[in-house]
Amino acid sequence: MDFAGRKRNCVPNRMIFTNSRCIFPAGIRDGIDVVVEDGKIVDLRERTDRREKNVVDLGGNYLAPGFVDLHVHGAVGRDAMEASVEAFRVICDFHAGGGTTSLLLTTATAPIAAIVDVLNAVRNCRSSIKQIAGVHVEGPFISKNKRGAQREKFICEPTPDSIAQLLEYADVIKRVTLAPELPGAIKAIAQFHERKISVSGGHSDAWDEDARAAFAHGMRSVTHTFNCMSSARHDGIYRKAGLLEFALSEPQINCELIADGHHVSATLMKMLYRAKGAAGICLVTDAIAGAGLPEGSQVSLYGRDCIVKEGVCVLADGSALAGSASRMIDLVRTLVRGVDLPLHEAIAMATENPAREIGLETKGRLAVGTDADFAVLSQRLEVLQTFAGGEQIFSRSPNRYHT
Repeated sequence: MDFAGRKRNCVPNRMIFTNSRCIFPAGIRDGIDVVVEDGKIVDLRERTDRREKNVVDLGGNYLAPGFVDLHVHGAVGRDAMEASVEAFRVICDFHAGGGTTSLLLTTATAPIAAIVDVLNAVRNCRSSIKQIAGVHVEGPFISKNKRGAQREKFICEPTPDSIAQLLEYADVIKRVTLAPELPGAIKAIAQFHERKISVSGGHSDAWDEDARAAFAHGMRSVTHTFNCMSSARHDGIYRKAGLLEFALSEPQINCELIADGHHVSATLMKMLYRAKGAAGICLVTDAIAGAGLPEGSQVSLYGRDCIVKEGVCVLADGSALAGSASRMIDLVRTLVRGVDLPLHEAIAMATENPAREIGLETKGRLAVGTDADFAVLSQRLEVLQTFAGGEQIFSRSPNRYHT
């Protein structure tokens, strides 16, 4: 067993997950057996009492699809910008303990060469680490006015050369965050969109017309909604929308949400839910290296000194939030307990919606033909077990197999 309880046992070709409450986008159902063969769901059937081999009794707990996190910088003192397999494994193992079975390792604003190092490292190792779905390139094409914890010295405009370098890794990059108001951004958005890379507006001081132009060329989401983005303001004597209002008003825009209880208040989360509905929101942790470390721990976000303070990561000087210290299950709990959303809708925001956003067709759902990626949750919404492709990658307790 390694970090976070990962077990490397031989996985049976056929497994039956029984005695659970299955969470679907439309609601929660009891009495369903989930039959898995070779890492895929092959049947969802009414529960049966007949004796079979390799039955996993889930003890009446919830069975959810494995969580899909589009925005993960790090955990437990490690950062994706290290571009090392060891760091990637530590990050993935920590987040497996929060129910995450697919994630995008996320870069920071940095020189293109440093970002390329991460892309190369992911390309070379992603087949050996099941949870890595690709990379989210956040920056360096962002607004200096909305940089948050990103380093100003590396912020730049997208150029034909820099975009060409990134597009050499279109097989690895699944998502890009950029500010649509920058010179050259609209052309870059169109190029990324053409290569089927999800484009998200973020760290942006855009006006309404900038956002609309970006949408027309392929932008279909925004990054960490309410954080580091423009909102309504005066243009002379007229009041005009920013990126936030455009995102709230456009049905085809999907909104990232860091529902850790720190980045966005309960009232704002309720407002987002009323505007977008459950189908228009993707939960993301935006976790940095401080996630999983105790209060007061000091970490770095690509050269920015940060500290874990009261359950969130902040710049050491206290001037800005630097990212979360959370796992996905923490966000789900916040929505259910603090915002009073139905559990099945909160789960959809952590599974089906993000999987759809980056084209992971076999992830994020309990359905025949999808991957056997599961998070087993207690009635108190604690992660008890996590499975990726039918393999247990996290457990708080011993397996319960009937053989």
